[in-house]
This record gives sequence, C-alpha cells and structure tokens, in this order.
Amino acid sequence: MSGHSKWSTIKRKKGATDAKRGQLFTRLAREIVMAAREGGGDPEMNFRLRIAIDHAKANNMPKDGIERAVKRGTGESKDGSTIEQIHYEGYAPKGIALMIDTLTENRNRTVAELRHVLTKLGGSLGEAGSVAWQFTKVAYFGVDSNSYDFDKVFEIAVEGGADDVTQDEDAIEIIAPVEAFKILSDALHEAGVMPQDAGLRMIPNQEITLDEQDTVQVLKAIEQVEDLDDVQNVYSNLSITEEAVAIIGAD
Repeated sequence: MSGHSKWSTIKRKKGATDAKRGQLFTRLAREIVMAAREGGGDPEMNFRLRIAIDHAKANNMPKDGIERAVKRGTGESKDGSTIEQIHYEGYAPKGIALMIDTLTENRNRTVAELRHVLTKLGGSLGEAGSVAWQFTKVAYFGVDSNSYDFDKVFEIAVEGGADDVTQDEDAIEIIAPVEAFKILSDALHEAGVMPQDAGLRMIPNQEITLDEQDTVQVLKAIEQVEDLDDVQNVYSNLSITEEAVAIIGAD
C-alpha cells in the first residue's frame, strides 16, 4: 500500500494548496452529512463523524458550516436536497479497474460526468459487478508515523484484530476486516491515537504493473476522476510505484 499511501499524501497536500475552496468545502460537508446520518451527531460516539470533522477543521472549513452539515445529517435541519451515496465501477486507460465512491444530490449528473470523463480519457464506465470482484472491502486506518510510536500502534492494531500493519516515512497503515472497524476505532481513540485517515476501503486482490509512462498516464486520469465534484474516493488495481508518484508530485 506504500505507493497508494504516498499518492494519497500528495493529493492531500495539493488539495490544501490549489483545490477550489468551495468545491473542497462541499465535499467535506457531504462527508459530515453522511457520517452524521449513519451514526448520529455526537463525534465522541461516531468515529466516522469525528474523522470527517477533523478533516474539515484541518482544511479551515468554517465552524458554522460544520455545524450545519451535522444538523443536516441528523435531520435537525432540512436545508438542501437529499444526498445519496452511490458506488460506480469502471476502467481507466490500459484496462485498470476502478471503484468510485460518490456522494451526490443528482445521480443523473454524476453518472453523466463520470461517463464523459472516463470515455474522454480512454476508459469506460462499467456495469455493477463488472470489476467489484477484483477488490476486497477492508477497514483502513492511516496514522502519522512522525507523531506516534509504531510499536504502540502495532500492539493496539494486533489486539484489535488487524490483518496487516505497515510503516513508511509518512504513515503507519492498518488493514483489518470490516467487522473490526469499530473495535479498532475505539481502541485507538482510548489510547489517544488520532488517525489522519480512517474508513472502509476497497483494496485490489491483485495489482497490475505498468511501465512508468503508462502508470503516470493512468494516475493523471484517476486524478481527473477524483476532481469531479461528486467523487469522494477512487480505488484502482494499479501498482503505484514511488517513481511514478514522484513525477506526479513534481507537476
């Protein structure tokens, strides 16, 4: 996962500096709405909401905007239309499989934009089930490796049922079964460990390796999909090399 981790880190840094602020706040608000809708409005009891609010604060989202999103999620406020969480499947260039998470108020707009971008880039939008079999849903936690001791995080993760714990210069990554998400969330919180990223993810059962030029082409295509307003996450079965990430990061 190290290449994927570095790619995520670069995306976070780029988002903090050059993303359209309104677009970023819209995405953050939608994540807060969905988290509050599913788990309630108390961030101490709702780990997903706590992570969403922390992300919003880290990106300087105004406090009143965060509060409005929480109230909208819990139903205290009827402001705005209904947000749906929809998952799409498709292909990037070179036949790389994609799983795409969206939060949208207009599913017709979302699917039209996805189809247009993927087709323009040499990929395609697939039918439900067309690529999902190539991925496994897991619980994922990314912890800043410069802020927390690896041995401490490793012990918590293993006791909480993690399948894998790895470390690189940027992050300690924990992969666990979906059913262990809450157990690990609570254990990390009780130990004072606050992940930079946490949630349910799709990881590829087998990655596809391309040459450097093709890898960069696919990463740039994925980046364009990620930049669509309604897209929250994009997962692929591309093997992301550090060399390719370095090229993208230098752009």
